[in-house]
Amino acid sequence: MKNTYDAVFVGGGAAGFFAAIQLAEQQPNAKILILEKTQHVLQKVKISGGGRCNVTHAVFEPKSLAQNYPRGNKELLGPFHQFMTGDMMAWLEENEIATKIENDGRVFPVSDQSQTIIDCFLHLCKKHQIEILTSTAFTDFNFDEATQLWNIMTTDDRLLAKHLILATGSSPKVWKFLSTKGIEVVSPVPSLFTFDFKDASRIKQLAGISTEASVKVTANNKNVNASELKQLTSEGPLLITHWGMSGPCILKLSAWGARTLFKLNYQFDLHVNWTKSKNEEEVFEALIQLKNTEKQKQIGNLYTFDLPKRLWKFLLEELGIDESTKAQDLTHKQLRKFAAQLTNTAYEINGKSTFKEEFVTAGGVDLKQIDFKDFSVKNYKNLYMLGEMLNIDAVTGGFNFQNAWTGGFVVAQGIAAS
Repeated sequence: MKNTYDAVFVGGGAAGFFAAIQLAEQQPNAKILILEKTQHVLQKVKISGGGRCNVTHAVFEPKSLAQNYPRGNKELLGPFHQFMTGDMMAWLEENEIATKIENDGRVFPVSDQSQTIIDCFLHLCKKHQIEILTSTAFTDFNFDEATQLWNIMTTDDRLLAKHLILATGSSPKVWKFLSTKGIEVVSPVPSLFTFDFKDASRIKQLAGISTEASVKVTANNKNVNASELKQLTSEGPLLITHWGMSGPCILKLSAWGARTLFKLNYQFDLHVNWTKSKNEEEVFEALIQLKNTEKQKQIGNLYTFDLPKRLWKFLLEELGIDESTKAQDLTHKQLRKFAAQLTNTAYEINGKSTFKEEFVTAGGVDLKQIDFKDFSVKNYKNLYMLGEMLNIDAVTGGFNFQNAWTGGFVVAQGIAAS
């Protein structure tokens, strides 16, 4: 029949496209269709990495790679042994896309253009005669025991498929539909976001400063217990913005603490240790040493602990310490207060902002229902789910795409072997 396929992939994003291409490479004669509800495919690929497409991250050991996934780290460990970052970079190389590793570990095409990846995927779809149907959404699907085929009803037609693969991304509408089919869904909450300060004017003059720091969250909220709050810590590069704080340190905290921060309604105190790992006593002793060895120098020019000079002077100003004060004239009481300020400055957070163009959710199809040997849905024949529609998400840096590539490879292997 004209509308009968070996595999129908619902969702024209990274996971759906890569899985379809992988299956076509495994089974050249397979009849494959990609179904996309919007007019355009691969839109998230297009905007990723500021339009450069952060395809993956340079972590080449499965266990280390899995540690970048707040949800899904255990489940992805097995699949990562089959296909991970090095495999994706090699696959791109085989398809004439050279990649480069930047200083922070992110991997991009040498072209610095996401269109390079999109053109590659579209070219391979054409080469393998993979059909792409846009502006068409599915409205229902069910499995016919007699024919052993999936009936897929769309806004325009009815399709039949031996294998049905869902890769619809973070779609509340699809999750709601799946719930009617008896598939459990973990309610979605935002992940990967920046923090808004209640009094943003307090730090506005510092916007653009980036420094290494560690942070922790405190709150007085009956919805969150002490053990949950204890987990809300992070460290790494911290970026001060006009509205609050961002950077890897904050984004990691937002990802790992997504559900707890949601329960707090994004109202909490953020404590920043500007020295990253030193405690107050260590910093106090270091300041005493500065007082004794740099007696005639102004405290404003003695910035240490790798802090930016502007931030150092700002912290002094907040304590009412004149930056022109000579080190020898600072009292032990002033130095003690400065040590406390450097290791535990508190800021009141009263909201969040989406990180750049990205919107990542924690939530989706419950992972207990997925067989990660081939990403099939348990108790459903020849039904598979991939990518961000599952309760899997990662920190920023190309890891969410790697989940898509790995899932795409593994599901294609599974279908080809069935």
